[in-house]
Amino acid sequence: MLALDLGTGSVKAGLVGPDGGLAAQASRPYPVLAPRPGWSESDPRDWWAGVVAASREVLAGVDPACVRAIGLSGQMHGVVLVDTEEQALGRAVLWSDTRSAAHLDPFRAVDPERRRNPPVAGFAGPTLLWLRNHEPERYAAARRALQPKDWLRLHLTGEAAGDPSDASGTLLYDFAAGDWDGELAETLGLRPSLLPPLRPSGRAGGRLRPGPAADLGLPAGLEVAVGAADTAAALLGSGLRPGEAQLTVGTGAQVLVASATLPPARPALNVFRDAQSGFYTLAAVQNAGNVLEWVRRTLRLSWPEMYAGAQEVGHTPSPLFLPYLSGDRTPHLDPHARAGWLRLDASHDHRHLAHAAFEGVALSVAQAAAALELPGDLPLRLAGGGSVDPWWRQLLADALGRPLHISEASGASLLGAAALAWQAVGEPWEPERPDITGVVQPQSGRIPDGRHAEFRAAYGAARGGEDVQG
Repeated sequence: MLALDLGTGSVKAGLVGPDGGLAAQASRPYPVLAPRPGWSESDPRDWWAGVVAASREVLAGVDPACVRAIGLSGQMHGVVLVDTEEQALGRAVLWSDTRSAAHLDPFRAVDPERRRNPPVAGFAGPTLLWLRNHEPERYAAARRALQPKDWLRLHLTGEAAGDPSDASGTLLYDFAAGDWDGELAETLGLRPSLLPPLRPSGRAGGRLRPGPAADLGLPAGLEVAVGAADTAAALLGSGLRPGEAQLTVGTGAQVLVASATLPPARPALNVFRDAQSGFYTLAAVQNAGNVLEWVRRTLRLSWPEMYAGAQEVGHTPSPLFLPYLSGDRTPHLDPHARAGWLRLDASHDHRHLAHAAFEGVALSVAQAAAALELPGDLPLRLAGGGSVDPWWRQLLADALGRPLHISEASGASLLGAAALAWQAVGEPWEPERPDITGVVQPQSGRIPDGRHAEFRAAYGAARGGEDVQG
């Protein structure tokens, strides 16, 4: 299977055999554009260029006839408007975009048990309201509003479709019916016809057309699976079971609990469909690896220099860092939150700033995890490409105050996408559950006493002296 994972800043391609082995893997970056403060966009043409380059790399030296089908996963919440000719109408609006913050009140008026998710800027529903109100010509010209991986499938096959895992993250999904909430869309003044038909993630979603096939170096006619949202695909690829919890650190961070049945709505937490028939409750951290990369670039450090400097100075005396470059989701649901270093003095240099950045992200993750109210004895599996450094893993465990079970689930989203492709061709297969390769125990004293409270108070002070809980 050729598995494609369309991420926020890069696409990954992998070749996955029937035994679940990841035979080859490649990635290609593309720009995330910010033409105005709070905006976050991508050009789908850049996505396709990355898909072609990464796919050709993993297919080099491989007989194209060996590829049975294509599996997809991708970033959630974004919106790609396409016209009747299947062409993207301008750039995609991404999950990290906050321009729709003024369009959340209509969603807040909806019964929480109906929408299941707190209204958040960057979700597809509010983004569509913004596009309708501020770019009416582009909105009127649109035939479909697609999630990123669904745009990719449309480009590959010419067929428009969505899946429940992505649809459940739009604020326009009916959890009880398992389909779009067309009545809600009409009430909000949106055109229900923009929403593509939904199919199960493991179903066939069309066949590869000659043009894209030639670009990829594959035979036309290959089955392309419907696919799933990246987190849902990663849960399938990592074998997380109902009742288990996992922390994933990448561009953002997610702390989640899998469930076989629909969990109740809870403030500041998300409930989404998985790639099969279950659900997961998610505490979403909008700023993690993206913030650390921004700090590294701003301080003009290499990654080794940033890690080394942060470890050299430790907590003596470290400034505070608020990591909210693009607002915050769990627990504050605040699209206007912003980042900054606080309590600086003349003794601080780039090392203290680097340490504070790592610590600020870790404290933000811990604050989000607390909203889940996890049982004290529930192990927390740690996965994701942004959590491989041992010192960083230890800092996360210290901030969370609970052991982290290391899951070496390399390429989990790719494995999940491949599993869905096998299902699409009628040969169901589940990735092998990765072993726990180690446990990181929290160490006392590494996060100073009162640091969590200082972090919460700093956010409240930055937002105008609010008394913030979390």
